[in-house]
Amino acid sequence: MADLIGILTRMSRKRPDEPAISHNGRELSYAQLLLQVRATATRLGPSPGVVAVLTDRSPATVVAMLGVLAAGGTYCPVDPAFPAARQRALLESAGCTTVIAARPGASVPEGTEGVLRVLAAGPDAGAEGGPADGGPAIGSGPADGGPATGSGPVDGGPDDAASVDPGSPAYTLFTSGSTGAPKPVLTPRRAIDASVASLRELFGLASTDRVLQFASLNWDTCFEEILPALTAGATLVFHDEAYTGSLSRLLKTVADERITLLDLPTAFWHELVRHLAEDGAALPDSVRTVVIGGEAVGAARLADWRALDTGQIRLINTYGCTETTLITHAVDLHGPKAPDEAARWGTDGGRVPIGTPLPHVLDDIGDDGELLVSGPALALGYRNLPEVTAERFLTREGPDGPERWFRTGDRVGRRPDGLLDHQGRLDAEIKVRGIRVDPAEVEAHLTAYPSVGAAAVVGTQTAGRTTMAAYLVAGYDHASDTLARDVLAYLHETVPNHLVPHRVTVVPELVYTASGKIDRAATHHRHAPAAAQPRPRN
Repeated sequence: MADLIGILTRMSRKRPDEPAISHNGRELSYAQLLLQVRATATRLGPSPGVVAVLTDRSPATVVAMLGVLAAGGTYCPVDPAFPAARQRALLESAGCTTVIAARPGASVPEGTEGVLRVLAAGPDAGAEGGPADGGPAIGSGPADGGPATGSGPVDGGPDDAASVDPGSPAYTLFTSGSTGAPKPVLTPRRAIDASVASLRELFGLASTDRVLQFASLNWDTCFEEILPALTAGATLVFHDEAYTGSLSRLLKTVADERITLLDLPTAFWHELVRHLAEDGAALPDSVRTVVIGGEAVGAARLADWRALDTGQIRLINTYGCTETTLITHAVDLHGPKAPDEAARWGTDGGRVPIGTPLPHVLDDIGDDGELLVSGPALALGYRNLPEVTAERFLTREGPDGPERWFRTGDRVGRRPDGLLDHQGRLDAEIKVRGIRVDPAEVEAHLTAYPSVGAAAVVGTQTAGRTTMAAYLVAGYDHASDTLARDVLAYLHETVPNHLVPHRVTVVPELVYTASGKIDRAATHHRHAPAAAQPRPRN
């Protein structure tokens, strides 16, 4: 199987002048992209270790990511908008030795410069050890100009990518952990190669496609947009108007940029469908495929989608975990490739299926209904967390010897036609805007605040979205009437927004089980009616 850097190299030779990336209407050709990737790999040097990239919604992040892979390093995206404490925790947890600032003006948090090699943002800047905000952003030069600097042969660069061990880590992403510390997931190169090949086939991508880059660049969904598109010779589109939060502006961007494939979080798709249904509108004619995933599909929204003029648009529902690399299961819910029975899915209270395994995936269902996943796309495990890795990654005897399997924590059922239905979680983990969150991690951050004696966090539904509600017991040294406000201010300074509860309520006590553990559901049941009351005005 060809690695993605090798495919990109061949694509740049086959389609050198065709647009690889468009950013606000300015294009970067495949030849220019490869030259900038090579320049970045040259600056990093061979085998640079774990390289953090302070991400930006621009070609700069893509160039940096591919440059790290071309150099034989491990890519680690870090959101420069995260609180400084969280950024430091991510850099330390991943073992980053180098930082590239893709966003102009971004810099590493104070207290980390002494242990990191900091590269200026531009591929030709050449500065090391200085401020990360120096120089032009990677990929920011004229899109219609001549060759980028650093276009010569690269030792350990794209042409030599095949020599990199396919079992070595390609990127590090983080999942929620019960201790409050981020859990770094190590994904090997072979996993990316296998997954991307399946996704190109699933999406039916061609060189004529234009794929909108919409997902956060700090979560793995963005790789579903970036990597299949660039290895298929398609055009990846960045546009600032798509990220404003306005559905009208998003739809105008989709039309103006002739987007053919949209990959959206299910919760956002729900809002889009409601908007289209209420306005009696339709998606722009260019759209042929919409990919959704991250949460359960609402039956009412699916019915609304079917009632719209969407018969020629593929609606693909997907499922996957960070530890199993991008999408593992998928099914067409509507459109030209949906099976006849799809018209009945979600009706009469029935569930909407999450699909069947992709060609590179093996699955099984455990005795307790837990979905188990195996195959070449499994992560290596959690960095420096052997006990947690052993708990979630199992070894079972297969026909050809021992096989590794990942315990997803999701309870599923298999239909007679082979499709899987999602039937909830076996643990307390929830999805917030499509991001996995362990309530215990949020509770750990809450109880780290000196005036919080105890905390319980549960998932709730707010306007059709999953949000978090937190219940706090105040310590003896804090007035309870200001605790909720103070704790929220503290969280906004220390953790990303997806770890900040939608509502914080101070209560006299939590509910405990007979064994002495916090009963989150019972606590919520007891205190939710009071928490839902309007706050009195001062």
